[in-house]
Amino acid sequence: MPTDHWPLLGLRLRTPRLELRLPADGELAALATLAAEGVHDPDRMPFIVPWTDLPPTERARSVVQHHWLRLGTWSPRDWALNLAVFESGRVVGLQTLTARDFAVLRQVSTGSWLGARHQRQGIGTEMRAAVLHLAFAGLDAQWARSGAFEDNPSSYAVSRKHGYEPDGTDRHVVRGHAVTERRLRLTRKRWEEHRKLPVTVDGLAPCLPLFGLTDGGGEGRTGPA
Repeated sequence: MPTDHWPLLGLRLRTPRLELRLPADGELAALATLAAEGVHDPDRMPFIVPWTDLPPTERARSVVQHHWLRLGTWSPRDWALNLAVFESGRVVGLQTLTARDFAVLRQVSTGSWLGARHQRQGIGTEMRAAVLHLAFAGLDAQWARSGAFEDNPSSYAVSRKHGYEPDGTDRHVVRGHAVTERRLRLTRKRWEEHRKLPVTVDGLAPCLPLFGLTDGGGEGRTGPA
């Protein structure tokens, strides 16, 4: 079985409405098609790398290539878990959890996107809850980082619900213009105070070496929050 050699294929995160996991080939194609249909208003750019400025066909191809790239370059010291998000069996977006030197730093970062027609339905909050549970309860993280440009209030709203606090600013050049990113940081204590949604994680134990861990040290990798 492929999971014998790549156990991440068996990792499952579940919330009341959603399932997050690595996509199969057909599901990856559906994710790429969703990106091609649109992720945000074209008048604004919420990403540091403006991949959504690509024409629809190239945008879809970039989703597939990025998925393969992240899997192909995975190492326990530098990893990016790109999980397709499913609602009622259909792909609605992508939720990413990344880290470098996680075994030492115990810090993760998150990123995500949703297909335009699936936004403003609370899905973003729920999918973030899933990966935060994986990070803190499953992998024993101590900090989680996020950030968004000043004109992205929906991303800030999701972060505030989970207890993130301001962590300074960064400046970037996007589409040839200077933009300000407001950084956010979530401590383990703040996560514990703000978590509300039940989350279950299945198939984590055999994945731990891929995250740079010999054991998780978390509080319920296969049980509810």
